[in-house]
Amino acid sequence: MRSETPAGPVDDSAPGDGLVKAGVILFAIGAVATLVTVAPLFLGTDPFPTLAYTVSMLMGVGFLVAAAGVLRSIAAQRRQARQGAAGAAQPR
Repeated sequence: MRSETPAGPVDDSAPGDGLVKAGVILFAIGAVATLVTVAPLFLGTDPFPTLAYTVSMLMGVGFLVAAAGVLRSIAAQRRQARQGAAGAAQPR
């Protein structure tokens, strides 16, 4: 049983995970802002100021940040695979 549970905290985060999480948060904020800025069109009220439309641009920014995190994770996995293949190819 002792071999099944780690003794200390395990850090299983990969490179790029933080960027993906930040991107998801930015995307969610932008999506909510987009819904808020479109609502006056359907409700027939006065439109929001330009700042609200600017905040809705965070949706695209969040998508780009998350995509950068995914690409960083892919690059780290490829680097790790190359190192493993190079280590396995060396004769003993």
